[in-house]
Amino acid sequence: MKRAFLPLLRFGLHAATAEDRRAQTPAPPFAKATAMTELADPRYHALDTWDSLTALSAIWESQMAAVACIAPALPAIAQAIEAAVPRLRDGGRLVYAGAGTSIRIAVQDGTELGPTFNWPETRVAYLIAGGDAALRRGIEGAEDNTEDARAQAVQAALGPQDVVIGLAASGRTPFTIAAIEAARAAGALTLGLACNPDTPLLQAAEHAILTQTGAEVVAGSTRMKAGTAQKVVLNMISTQIMVRLGHVHDGLMVDMRAQNTKLRSRATAMVARIADVTPEQAKAALDACNWRIKPAVLVAGGATPAQAEAALARAGGILRAALATQR
Repeated sequence: MKRAFLPLLRFGLHAATAEDRRAQTPAPPFAKATAMTELADPRYHALDTWDSLTALSAIWESQMAAVACIAPALPAIAQAIEAAVPRLRDGGRLVYAGAGTSIRIAVQDGTELGPTFNWPETRVAYLIAGGDAALRRGIEGAEDNTEDARAQAVQAALGPQDVVIGLAASGRTPFTIAAIEAARAAGALTLGLACNPDTPLLQAAEHAILTQTGAEVVAGSTRMKAGTAQKVVLNMISTQIMVRLGHVHDGLMVDMRAQNTKLRSRATAMVARIADVTPEQAKAALDACNWRIKPAVLVAGGATPAQAEAALARAGGILRAALATQR
């Protein structure tokens, strides 16, 4: 099939298949599954007969549709963040729970919080179906092991300050549901992220976040649309939490760990911009503050390192508030 794909975001039938719809055979029986994420989408029934450009255009369209599916969930995401921030401000941990693709995406999100926002690694935890080995290979039956989920929750010593995010595209993964139930029983704040409505995971969590991504290009392959939506939502949640906790100033990652040449150059530029000083002055301030950006901004403005640390402590780590007292 060699015909151009109309590169328009339609979220309905795309141009590559609309004219072939009449010629398609009925969808196979498993397309009648209850879970939308398991359906066989008739739009992609002939995917294996298309040329690569046409197929890639269709896959691209589905990815854009996955992102669009997040919009209705924005109020629920915002409410979950507002509930999470006080607990995390008081020393709680951000905990991710899930199986397969979902937990692999979650581990990526959590791992990057340290270098990006200087979030302590001790304040991120994971409840992983099948354990760490499942991050690199599939482990049969792990997602059904509810006893392991409860055992991992006990081992993690979850408590009222913790925020636990359970992810499952289907919303029915036994491991994830059991983990959220155990976390909630321990007093932790629980968020459930699923791609099918009215599912047990959404019912088990205090904050239900639904992104209805629907059928996949390859039926049941939730590493695609569902996975994309999960990654975007996790990025949104963790980033906005870090913003609310003061790790971002003027759109800059002012708690970034400047651990290599590129990042030290970035840190120097940040201090120079915020404090309105030369790069040389910014670097001197960073040297005096062990390359920590927020105190360096205050030092560049005339404070001693000790005064900068005290001002930030009084401001709860919020650079904008500390700057206001300095001025």
